[in-house]
Amino acid sequence: MDNQSLLEFARETAAGAGEILRSNYGRRQKIHFKGEINLVTDVDRASEAYIKGRIHARFPDHGIMAEESPEDKSPSPYRWIVDPLDGTTNYAHNYPCFCVSVGVEHDGVPVAGAVYDPLLREMFTATAGGGAFLNGEKLAVSDIGDLRHGLLATGFAYDVKTSTDKNFDYFQSFVMTGQAIRRDGSAALDLCYLATGRFDGFWEMQLKPWDTIAGLLILQEAGGMATRMDGSPYDIHQPDVLATNGRIHGQMLEVIRRVAGR
Repeated sequence: MDNQSLLEFARETAAGAGEILRSNYGRRQKIHFKGEINLVTDVDRASEAYIKGRIHARFPDHGIMAEESPEDKSPSPYRWIVDPLDGTTNYAHNYPCFCVSVGVEHDGVPVAGAVYDPLLREMFTATAGGGAFLNGEKLAVSDIGDLRHGLLATGFAYDVKTSTDKNFDYFQSFVMTGQAIRRDGSAALDLCYLATGRFDGFWEMQLKPWDTIAGLLILQEAGGMATRMDGSPYDIHQPDVLATNGRIHGQMLEVIRRVAGR
């Protein structure tokens, strides 16, 4: 199966799920808590049911990993990894920053992905080796080469109040070394914004595959790079990521190493 066909399906599926999010946005949501502050809405579940239904109908032998339900395992080399609503807390509070992320891997390698912001109607897409696009226009990362001029982004995990990770320390250090930091609550959109040049660097901890599969491919195809926060190779099954335009990657690693005591 060619990657372009997979991408077209991912794009159409993300757009359809996005319409579910858009049409219900601003309405009172029924909220369920998976943890103290980790929530899920009925719209998350409706979006996921739509996505999984389309995948099962078109590719009945493919595996599916989705955020809100147990994994549908399969011997197929293809597995879809989806986040039906990335930015659930934002959505529940009517904060307009959220998206749908639909990615697919072949033998563990991401080959196509789409991230859709239904309010701005921005569709970010990429295929492995085929480039990254926003609404059909080719993407490229920024040319910022000095961390002091870099607009950065990060996020905090749902266990931020009890976690022993050092993201507050990293945040403080990057406030002092970067131009500014944004914390918008959607890792998938953060990676896409990095791919467009809106951001220059991004780091986050305790991520899941559905947070990053499509956004990471879009970033890499736009010329960006990603490692783990210790500089070692990153893939979507690792919990932490440092992603940049490539030009300030070493500078951000140095800040992280100083904070971590490495």
